[in-house]
Amino acid sequence: MVEHPRSLAEAIALRARYPDAIPIAGGTDLMVEVNGGRRRPTRMIDVAALPELQHWERRDGAVRLGAAVPYARVIAELAGQLPGLAQASRTVGSPQIRNRGSVGGNLATGSPAGDALPPLVAVDAVIDVASERGARTIAIADFLLGPKRTALAPDELIVAVEIPVARGPQVFSKIGTRNAMVIAVASFALDLDPSGRVGAAIGSAGPTVLRAPEAEAFLAAAVAADAVDDAVAARFGELCSAAARPIDDVRGSAVYRRHAVGVMARRAVSWAMAELAEAAA
Repeated sequence: MVEHPRSLAEAIALRARYPDAIPIAGGTDLMVEVNGGRRRPTRMIDVAALPELQHWERRDGAVRLGAAVPYARVIAELAGQLPGLAQASRTVGSPQIRNRGSVGGNLATGSPAGDALPPLVAVDAVIDVASERGARTIAIADFLLGPKRTALAPDELIVAVEIPVARGPQVFSKIGTRNAMVIAVASFALDLDPSGRVGAAIGSAGPTVLRAPEAEAFLAAAVAADAVDDAVAARFGELCSAAARPIDDVRGSAVYRRHAVGVMARRAVSWAMAELAEAAA
């Protein structure tokens, strides 16, 4: 059975009444599991058309992105403000999937391979959730708990994501078995704020999306000293590789994943610094 609430308040009420019901918007993750026989939900709550979840707005240096805003709109409308997330959105599936899938769905699934998650982790995004008990915000580091495990309570619904607007270069890259419609073997996101903050997030190479704090501190110091060169980029890649916690699975080996993270991180620094140089020219 599929419930079709007409408002966010009605959707929240349904979530409280049927805590086992699964919210569905694009369904690009959920329906794969349903079609594969891995899940058989008895009830779903269709939130795709709720205006409150299809809206985004700028608020005090951040974008509050409705949970059901599709990737295609992130690419078309927010590439200037959230370039890292827009880059990641371009790598999601096919045009059909990008027209349906959303950041909220990626968060709800909680897969370490979710393409939207490393850019959100790199910038310390905050998740807005709501239930009949009230609203609360959850830092993304506290929201993602493990492989497909989140801090979302059974009666809660993801409403929006608050994402700081980029203050400098942002880079996202991923490696997969082919160029299109592929789950990441490993992915990497870099947020470089020239004023001194660096965010580095590693996807699909650990039980959840991981930060690389030693690498972040190292690169921030080099940026502050105006001393970023190829050796710094290489060392940053090594530190990011060391921060990964990969496993062997059908998509790739732990050794390959760790190597790939290092390569992507090194390249991300080079691309980010080139962008800074171009902006200063």
